[in-house]
Amino acid sequence: DYISHNAYLAWQRVPEIARRHGLKLAPVPVLFAGLLNAHRQVGPAEVPPKSAWMLRNVLRKARQLGVPLAPPASHPFNPLLPLRVSGADLPAARKFALIDTLFKATWAESRAVSEPEVVRAVLVQAGLDADALLAAAQSEPLKAGLRHNTEAALAAGVFGVPTMRVRGEVFWGYDDLPYLELMLAGQDPL
Repeated sequence: DYISHNAYLAWQRVPEIARRHGLKLAPVPVLFAGLLNAHRQVGPAEVPPKSAWMLRNVLRKARQLGVPLAPPASHPFNPLLPLRVSGADLPAARKFALIDTLFKATWAESRAVSEPEVVRAVLVQAGLDADALLAAAQSEPLKAGLRHNTEAALAAGVFGVPTMRVRGEVFWGYDDLPYLELMLAGQDPL
């Protein structure tokens, strides 16, 4: 879900981790709010002290990674439109370019990706057919696809974003990437 700064940071590293370990990366859009509702939780941005802490925390992580960061002017925001277009059936390279461009627009350029005209510009920037994807995002198949993805994630034990599922194991959050790497290297402490 593009609403998560930790998902943005994880997206900066996960493709390389997958390549290094010979894994196929299959990004799946899910609605973070749906995960929170299923577990009867509020989002971290809805808890003022946690929200303030998270902003400083993500700034630290981004600087350490050398990743540009300009948080959205409004947070939380409605991520449905970018999530739905991300669920479209696209070749892997185009889907990855779309995800890259949407995360960058959201977290590096502070653009309002909840707005259709911003998403249109992002789609054009990613070299995609903006009109077709925006129309598809309003269709029942893409709406149902996002609901299905979120329900399937819940059934698989997912409770937050970003979550990486590898070999049946769940690794949650940007800060869990070192443990994912240890498991992939055969050095899981468990």
